[in-house]
Amino acid sequence: MFDFDAEFYADPHPVYARLRADGGVHHMSTPDGAKAWLVTRHADVRACLADLRLSLNRANAGAGYRGFALPPALDANLLNLDAPDHTRLRRAIAAEFTPARVDALAPAIADGAAELLARHPAGEPFDLIAEFAAPLPLRVIGDLLGVPPADRARFQGWTRVLLTDPAGARDAVAGMHDYLVGLVAAKRAAPEDDLLSALVSADGMSETELVSMAFLTLWAGYENLVNLIGNGMHALLGTEHTITSLSLAIEELTRFDQPLQFAIRRFPLTDVRIGEHTITPGETVLLGIASANRDEAVFADPHRLRLDRDPNPHLSYGHGPHRSFGSRLARTEAAIAVAALVERGCALAVAKSDLRWQPSFRNRGLVELPVVLA
Repeated sequence: MFDFDAEFYADPHPVYARLRADGGVHHMSTPDGAKAWLVTRHADVRACLADLRLSLNRANAGAGYRGFALPPALDANLLNLDAPDHTRLRRAIAAEFTPARVDALAPAIADGAAELLARHPAGEPFDLIAEFAAPLPLRVIGDLLGVPPADRARFQGWTRVLLTDPAGARDAVAGMHDYLVGLVAAKRAAPEDDLLSALVSADGMSETELVSMAFLTLWAGYENLVNLIGNGMHALLGTEHTITSLSLAIEELTRFDQPLQFAIRRFPLTDVRIGEHTITPGETVLLGIASANRDEAVFADPHRLRLDRDPNPHLSYGHGPHRSFGSRLARTEAAIAVAALVERGCALAVAKSDLRWQPSFRNRGLVELPVVLA
């Protein structure tokens, strides 16, 4: 059907366009040979995101693609649960992950962005990924969860291993788990004004669920934001676009080069008809978010970046009961980061053709993005 090769990683959208035109739902093999059904059209992806017949619980998986494996002590999170446990935990995090809590982080995000950019004199190249897009979300998630600043470099090391070194993933996950267990215990003994302390004080969450929730918040809030900032600036740099509405621009940058290529894998609980195919229990369904965001049936001129696009019904944050609870924070971080970079004047330090993309079929992001500030 297609190959996961350097050409695909550099630009998967021609492949997705062909798959949408050729039926929209296709049987595929992941790079490790596991089988899955790939759904590529916006209408089908949106419907499947809200379809309760498609389970997230890995206990309902067959022999196909099962997704990123976590130890049981970290797997009691929203990406591996269905109702009623999913409903209970989502209600708990939603009660604490409030707009007011997110908005209160905005000044610290702006200060962090300014501080990171101030380290780089005008005209001196630096890697925007390693020296801005990565440390900024880590600082934000650290503030949100109440991770002491002295410990945050350890998290960056663990996440770097998880993204780039499969051989070291087991040790990195074990390190994160041990640390989070200790952090939960510390918040229980001496609560502070942070999200994790609030969750620890809430009723109805087990120790495993607390640690798993902290892991999910850290992981999702870090990796996706690194790539959202990097991909967004990659799309902007070297163009003549003018931002007239920052909020519309962020929605379009999110749609145009979505970091998370697929929603978390689903497993049918019964026969489910998607497009022209009936998918049976035990098979795996991958919902192509990045493809849906470029669907010609929904978006006019979808392969063109239009920073004033409105409406913009992209599916980057999902839809239905599993819609991302962190979308407000992601938008806030991305808006502050992009605004700071645009205000300073940011330009590529190399040709776009020299940039390398991570060889990952799940996540789209640059290995590095050399830039200079004006």
